[in-house]
Amino acid sequence: MTARSPSTHAIGPILPGATLGVLGSGQLGRMFALEAARLGYQVHVFSPTAHSPAGQVAPRETVADYRDVDAVARFARSVDVVTLEFENVPTAATDAAARHAPVRPSARVLHVAQDRLREKRFFQSAGIATTPFAAVTSDDELTAAVANIGTPAVLKTTAWGYDGKGQAKIDAADQADQAWDSLDRQPAIYEGWVDYQQEFSVLVARSPTGETALYGPIANTHADHILDLSVYPAPELEPVAAEAREIGRTIVEQLELVGILCVEFFRAADGRLLVNEIAPRPHNSGHLTIDACRTSQFEQQLRAVCGLPLGATEPLAPAAMANLLGHLWRPDPPDWRPVLERPNLRLHLYGKAQARRGRKMGHLTALAATAEEAVRAARAARDLLG
Repeated sequence: MTARSPSTHAIGPILPGATLGVLGSGQLGRMFALEAARLGYQVHVFSPTAHSPAGQVAPRETVADYRDVDAVARFARSVDVVTLEFENVPTAATDAAARHAPVRPSARVLHVAQDRLREKRFFQSAGIATTPFAAVTSDDELTAAVANIGTPAVLKTTAWGYDGKGQAKIDAADQADQAWDSLDRQPAIYEGWVDYQQEFSVLVARSPTGETALYGPIANTHADHILDLSVYPAPELEPVAAEAREIGRTIVEQLELVGILCVEFFRAADGRLLVNEIAPRPHNSGHLTIDACRTSQFEQQLRAVCGLPLGATEPLAPAAMANLLGHLWRPDPPDWRPVLERPNLRLHLYGKAQARRGRKMGHLTALAATAEEAVRAARAARDLLG
């Protein structure tokens, strides 16, 4: 589904043959580069390490630290537009790049998304429901947060957290000090615990002209704080689909985002929708769009940052995506034949040299006649690997 809204940032389109810069070089950059090559673009990735997943498939890779602003400037001068593979790129890098090429999404979007407290306050200002929260930068603030919000709760560092990192569960008030100590007493946000019935996500792309395109809701389940399985379409979420999509559209319009953004939701036990966090980039839960939708999230990212018309998002078939984590390697790679011999399965490997527990090494997507059948097929296939 698509919609249009006015924007003051419209420019001419960046057409195939141009060079697209990517700050970041993991699996998201890899999948973006593969889609860009199919459409006739060149890709130049900026990576802190050599032989990165994205660097293996991109025609050009600059290996340097993000804080090497001279290297970033040279990189940006070589491309027509810069986009991001992850939201925690240091502002020194995005500022240096922006002097030489458009950076999409913008510094304003990153300023919000890089800090959980700023993110929650942005939701609050936009009238979007979230969990109750409070800033924690001192013992007095921690004591007040526990008293006002109560327990159970989660204490999270305001920056640099993902996949469950940088957070601690608090079940009783006397655990608060120890929880903050476990986070090295970094600036934190205290969030009330959500009694939820489901987690899900919506992906929203927005172009420089204000055109939007949405995927979802995509139903998600997690294991050890890491996304385990995603399903789309999710029939059980249809009653809240319109509300969730409207929230997603509100967020990208308020941010004036150009690119793609994931909104992660809790569906509370009482039916309310609460926004947990945003990620202004392609998202793990959207990987199934590569095989299941007319336009993948990575092609949509490209279309948005290049100012092209956005693509159709409807699913071609029900799909389930299962992450493949490092423990499956044990330490050698699994025997992939049980997956490759099944026509309804699609295997995606990220080219990472070192496997470790909890590390995302790849994913598989199962397509089927119904969402339930896709889930069974994805889980059964992964069980064969394990």
